[in-house]
Amino acid sequence: MGAVYIVWFIFHCWVSIVILLVVMRLEGSCHCRAVQFACDSHTPVPYQICYCSVCRKVGGGLGTVNLGASHDSLAVRCGRDSIKVYRAIIDGKRAESQRSFCGECSAMLWLWDPSWPHLLHPFAAAIDTPMTPPDRFVAACMDSKREWVPVPAGVEAYARYGPLSIDEWHKEHGKYV
Repeated sequence: MGAVYIVWFIFHCWVSIVILLVVMRLEGSCHCRAVQFACDSHTPVPYQICYCSVCRKVGGGLGTVNLGASHDSLAVRCGRDSIKVYRAIIDGKRAESQRSFCGECSAMLWLWDPSWPHLLHPFAAAIDTPMTPPDRFVAACMDSKREWVPVPAGVEAYARYGPLSIDEWHKEHGKYV
């Protein structure tokens, strides 16, 4: 009986280690490199461009691309004191979601929302790790896109958000790690 338990224990430890290793470690930083961080992602393909007014304006671009990661895996390697948080005003109310950015260079780093406390959404622009490009992009919040902003050819576009979560999209397209 003891030998069976030992074999069972070793097998479950091995499975746990394999599960922990089957993620992509994303290394990121701000523009001035005052903030450097890492996090683990099962969903590392930058496929969805968000054109909402918050992403456009705080991201300082035409739109932003958010990835999915485990909040518990976030490791701030340096610059913790440089990290500032912005909570957007949406429909006249302060949002619960928190957009972290570098207080030195203003680069957006990640978004965290208490509605999904286990998730972290790093801004793809802050990630230094090479990532696989998507076969085609998804455009979210097209109802907020400025008329002069170009959209990639062949994009799958939605007025607000598409029917798939980041996890679901990666699983459906065989990109989930």
